Order: sequence, then structure tokens, then C-alpha cells
Amino acid sequence: MLAGKRLLITGVVTRDSIAFEVARQAQEAGAEVVLTGFGRAKRMTERAAARLPQPADVLTLDVNEPADLEEVAAQVGARWGALDGVLHAIAFAPPDALGGGFLDTPTASAVEAFRTSAISLRALTVALLPLLERPEQGGSVVGLDFDASVAWPVYDWMGVAKAGLESVSRYLARDLGPRGVRVNLVSAGPLETLAASGIPGFEALAASWRTTAPLGWDVADPGPVAGTVCYLFSGLSRGVTGEIIHVDGGYHAMGAPLR
Repeated sequence: MLAGKRLLITGVVTRDSIAFEVARQAQEAGAEVVLTGFGRAKRMTERAAARLPQPADVLTLDVNEPADLEEVAAQVGARWGALDGVLHAIAFAPPDALGGGFLDTPTASAVEAFRTSAISLRALTVALLPLLERPEQGGSVVGLDFDASVAWPVYDWMGVAKAGLESVSRYLARDLGPRGVRVNLVSAGPLETLAASGIPGFEALAASWRTTAPLGWDVADPGPVAGTVCYLFSGLSRGVTGEIIHVDGGYHAMGAPLR
């Protein structure tokens, strides 16, 4: 499905990362993959990259640093000359922006969460746009989301940032569609990742999926989410943009617990 596709995957920290499973499935479907990482976590990304079916290179990228964005675009351009897809799997909120203290969160922390988790989608896409325009079937930008249509316990300013991410994706889809680039989000159910471990009360939040998702939900299996991302990278999605695809066992469509 992805034979010959060239993909840049952000957000891999460990083998438990959703982005790692995306990279693994993409390689098995025929894609070439490069990962990004930065800071102290880059060594963890490199260890994870070595465990892929085909070990992948890791480029340095702090998405809030314009120089890093320029350098990654230059390196990808030198390597491939074009880019078929990029996964935005980047989110961060300071500890005081999570956990139920919404009313007391310092403005600076809320702004940091919004910048890193929402504005970064535009920054990453714009930096790579000259490469994403070149493939014959057009490029595909895919971001990882968590349903921002409602307020969640403990999610606080990350929920606000995800609402911003959803809006940013729609405006990017508007402006980049005429240039042949698709922009979509995958809204995943809760999964046990390193990022999730930093959200106070994550276990209680995830527990509600057991009683409400009609298809059921396995918090230890990122496979369904990764498979949907790979579909959005493929030519099968060439008519899809501005979309938020829920991969959550159907939780989002239910009005009350079923069990």
C-alpha cells in the first residue's frame, strides 16, 4: 500500500509510542522512513529506530526551533528530493497545565502547551511544504489527536491545545488542498504510552472506554491507530482532507455507557 512512499515520522520515543507502530507498519507496507528526535530523548528514539524492521535514521528536530525545521527540510530534500507524508505526533504540556488545576494554570504554561501541541502542526507543515508538493499523488500530513469536542477530566490545557490542533488542521487543509497536499487528523482512544504516563488520572480516564466503546478498546494496542495513519499516507486517501477520523472503538459516538 505504501510502496515507494517517503515518510518523515515524528514522536517516536520508545517502542510503545504510537508513532513507532506507524513507522513499523509503514515499512512493512513498503515505505522508506526517517524519524526525528531531540534533546536527551533522542538517544531513546535512536534505540527504538534500531528495532524497526529496517533500522531508520533519526534527525534532530525541536519543532519550536526554526533552525531545526529548516535543517530537517534540507536533510530530507537532500535524501529524497520530495516527501510523500509526515506524521505530526508532537504534544507537550507543562505539569501545571494538566491534572485538574485548569483555573490556576499560569498563562505561560497554557501558551507553551498550545504552541508545542497545535501551532507546531503549521510550523512543521510549512517547513516541509516545498517537498510535500512534489509527489505525483500529492503529500499527506497526518496528526495525532484526542477528541477535543468535549471537556475531559484532568486533560485541561492539553484539551484546549488539541482543539487548536483540530482547527489548525482544517485551515491547513483549506490552504494546501489547491497545492495537492492533504491534511488530516486521527483521533485515537487512550493508549498506554510514555506520554500518557505523564497525565495524572490517565488510568481512570481510560477505564471509561471499557464500558462505553461498542467495539471494545485495548489500551496496549496502537495497531488500529497506526493502520489508519498508514491509510491516510496512501493513495487510497487521495480524496480525503480536513478530516478527523476517530479510531477509538466507537466511544465518541456513544451518549452513555453501554455496560
